Amino acid sequence: MKKEFTIEETDRIIEMAWEDRTTFDAIKFQFGLKEQDVIELMRREMKLSSFKMWRQRVQGRSTKHSKKRPFEEGRFKCSRQKQITHNKISKR
Repeated sequence: MKKEFTIEETDRIIEMAWEDRTTFDAIKFQFGLKEQDVIELMRREMKLSSFKMWRQRVQGRSTKHSKKRPFEEGRFKCSRQKQITHNKISKR
């Protein structure tokens, strides 16, 4: 049985699939989709040329598979990435 996703959830899955450092395991944890399910969703939701570009980019990329990552635990964080300490939404 295939789960139906909202437009927002589908967009988020596609966004996560395009992100280099987001693993297929993270997508499975959040949305319950295996790698093959993500590939099928991408094929169905994207233009053929975009899908081919994504597949070429993802194949062999060690960061998309948690067991192939060069770091052991936690999540990769760039040294230049700012730490968010509180919500900075300005209110009127």
